[in-house]
Order: sequence, then C-alpha cells, then structure tokens
Amino acid sequence: MRKVVRRFQALPIRSRLALLVAAAVAFGVAAVSVTCWFIVQGKLYEQVDSRLNSFSSKLEETQVNALLTACPKDVNDTTGAMQQRTFYYMQVVKADGETCVFTNSEGVLKATNADKELAEEPDPRIRVSHNTTDNDGNNVRVLTRAIVVGSPGLGPQVYPETALMIGISLKDTEKTLNDLALILLLVSGIGVLGAGAAGLAVARAGLRPVDKLTEAVEHVARTEDLTIRIPVEDDSEDEIARLSRSFNSMTASLATSRELQQQLIADAGHELRTPLTSLRTNIELLTRSEETGRPIPEADRKALLASVKAQMTELAALIGDLQTLSRSEAGTPADRIQVVSLQDTVEAALRRARLRGPELTIVADVAPWFVRAEPSALERAIVNILDNAVKFSPEGGTIDVTLRHGRLTVRDHGPGIPADELPHVFDRFWRSPSARALPGSGLGLSIVARTVQQAGGDVALSPATGGGTVATIRLPGAPTPPPDLP
Repeated sequence: MRKVVRRFQALPIRSRLALLVAAAVAFGVAAVSVTCWFIVQGKLYEQVDSRLNSFSSKLEETQVNALLTACPKDVNDTTGAMQQRTFYYMQVVKADGETCVFTNSEGVLKATNADKELAEEPDPRIRVSHNTTDNDGNNVRVLTRAIVVGSPGLGPQVYPETALMIGISLKDTEKTLNDLALILLLVSGIGVLGAGAAGLAVARAGLRPVDKLTEAVEHVARTEDLTIRIPVEDDSEDEIARLSRSFNSMTASLATSRELQQQLIADAGHELRTPLTSLRTNIELLTRSEETGRPIPEADRKALLASVKAQMTELAALIGDLQTLSRSEAGTPADRIQVVSLQDTVEAALRRARLRGPELTIVADVAPWFVRAEPSALERAIVNILDNAVKFSPEGGTIDVTLRHGRLTVRDHGPGIPADELPHVFDRFWRSPSARALPGSGLGLSIVARTVQQAGGDVALSPATGGGTVATIRLPGAPTPPPDLP
C-alpha cells in the first residue's frame, strides 16, 4: 500500500488530478449502476411474482383433487389426460416432502425446506417467493402458498399438509438483467474514460498559471532576472491569482533589496575611498621618510600621525555605522524585541550627550512611556539625534528635550537646515554641504529612520521657530508597562 501511495505521489499533479477525478467518477458510476441493477432486478421479480399470484388464483378444486389422487411425479406421467403446456411450473408439495406434479407443468421443481415447512402448517396469509432450480438445472422463480379453493356452499377451503408451488423460468429475466449489466458496464467504462480525459483537460487548464509561475521561477533561478512578472487579472481572487500576486510582490521586493544593496555598496565604496586615500597618502609619506633617511619635521610628523589616527577613527565609525544599518535593513529578530522604557533610554542617551557637549546646556523633561523595540538599537537612534543637536549647537547653547505621550522632541539653536535639504536628511551618506567639514559618516539619521520605522513609529526634522532644528520621534506604546501595553 505504501508503495502505491509513493508511486501516486511521484506522479505529476495533472496525472494525479486526472486519476482522482476518474476514480471519483468510477466510484459514483459504479454505485449508481449497481443500485440501478438491483432496482431493475427487484422490479422484474415483482412482475414475475405478480404473474405467479395471478396464475395460482385460477386453480380449481377438481384439479387439486385429481392431482392429489393420482399424484404424478413427472410431467411425462400419462396419468390423466395430457394438456397443453402452460409454460409454468406447477406442483404440490406435501408435509413429508412428496411432490405431485401437474401434467401440463413446464417441469419439476426442487422443493426447499421453506416449501415443506409451509406444507406442514398451511396458512393462507403466508406466501413464500424465492429462486430455485428444476431437475434440469434451470433457474426458476417460485411462489409457494397454501392451497385455497372455493367449494359450492362451503366457501374457500384450505387443503391440510399441502402447499402449492407455482414457478416460472427466469431465463428471460436473467437475459434482461445480463443485457442491462452489459449496458451499464459499457456506459460506466465510457464515463470513466471520459471523466479521466475531462479531468486531465481541466487539470491542464487549471494548472496553466502554475506552469507560467514555474517557468518564471526557473527563469529567475537561471538568470537571476528579478524584473519578470506574471500577468494577473485585477478582478481574479482565486488561489492561483493570489500565488501569482505573491510571486510578483516577492520578486519586486527582492529587486528593490538588490538595488538597495548595490546602492549601499556603491555609496560605501565612495565614502570609504576618501579616508583610505588620505590614510594611504600619509602612510606613504611616513614610509618614504624612513626609506630615504630624510626625517620629517617633528611638527609635521605629529600632524601626519594625528591625521592617520583621525582617518582610522573615521573608518571605524563608518564601518560600525554600515554594520548597524545593514542589521536594521535585514530586520530585527523577534527574540530581540522587548518592552523598553523610553524614559530610561532617553535619560541614558542624555548622559552620553552631556559628556560629548559639556559646554552646552541640555534641558530635559521626560515622562514615562513604554514601547516595543530592540533596546540597544533604540538607544543608538536617540544618541544619534542628540549627537546632531550637540554637533550643530553654538558654544554655550541650549538643547531642549521633551518626552510626552510617546512624542520625543529634540530642539537645538544651531543654524538650522535649509528647506531644500530637508527631503534628503534621512538618505544614506547624504551630508549637508555646510556640514561636510564636520566629523560623521552621513549614516546617523538613516539609522535613526530605520530603527524608528521598525519600532512602528516615525521621525521628522523641521525648522524651529526662532532658529535651529526640531527632531520629532513618535513611537506607539503606553504610559504603563504590560499587560496594558498593546
């Protein structure tokens, strides 16, 4: 059985669907055919039994008396006058099993135990219908009942210890049933074959979109071409259409992801080129000085070493930002998402910001708020916002930080951001022309935007009234920890 199942599962879907349809139709046709055959058989037997009942009611008392007196054992017995054959089997069976055959009977029947039992205690209400055979082995339908005849002035009379057996050959009935069985078999076979062909045609038509999807997937696997799309009707809502839309959405997402990766690599290469070039130049100067024996003045040497150190620091920061950004774009694993107190995270970021700008005044007003996010990523995003405020604030300036109902605002009093540059502030590696001389990789705000989006919030920069810039972060959450947190 397992081998059959494995072989079935190894077949193509079309073949399996065709076989299942054919099997279902075969089962249905077989059930209908068998039911039809038995119904027709029952109707034919009812007709035969009706004929037997009608014939047995015509029996006369003189015939019964003459039969019981002579009691012939065979239709060829010459006792009594020969009459024309009736095409019926007619005989009387006694309680002791002895049979008396009418001379015009079609033949001699084999009496069964049921016939003999009815002869022992004849009851006019009981009629026994069954199949048996004659002495020649022919199938016969038999009706057995008590012998009831009418007597003048006495009414119906029941003969004791005898029963009348009336039979008729089943040759015509069996021929009809055999012809019906042959017709049903032929019709069933044609129906099953037609159902299999129809199932195969339907499977081919229904799986044609799957073929297109398979070809598309194989094309992508072979060529890595993610621009391929499967045409889908807009109003189609079946499973194949949903699968096609999902495939198109997947390839579009993969194409976008590839473009973002390529853009990230290109941007990273561009940004890395400048510090690497400067670092290589400084190292070559130091190496040439050692090789030629011409020492570099001490002040210049210190400047070169400081430049090398600064370039290495810039490279390390850039690589760290790239790693952070790549992790955020890959998504945050579910096991890293925790319930985070935004108030505590902001206070920890403020402590780091005060160390980086000790000459600045940072005024904070934060209220409790709990969110779902990755703790370290959320703290880094807030630190990046505060770092920008510290970087662009004038010496001795003030930074205002407020957290109310999940809305965090950081306002500085620096030069602000021109309106034409606001749409680009969250682009990777983008830096304002006025800020390119300042340290930074151009990835800080990109990391902020990605982290806040993954936490279900949004971030924006806007000019502040009176000068400066306001950074606003909104995060969904609740003022109390779980279970109240949605």
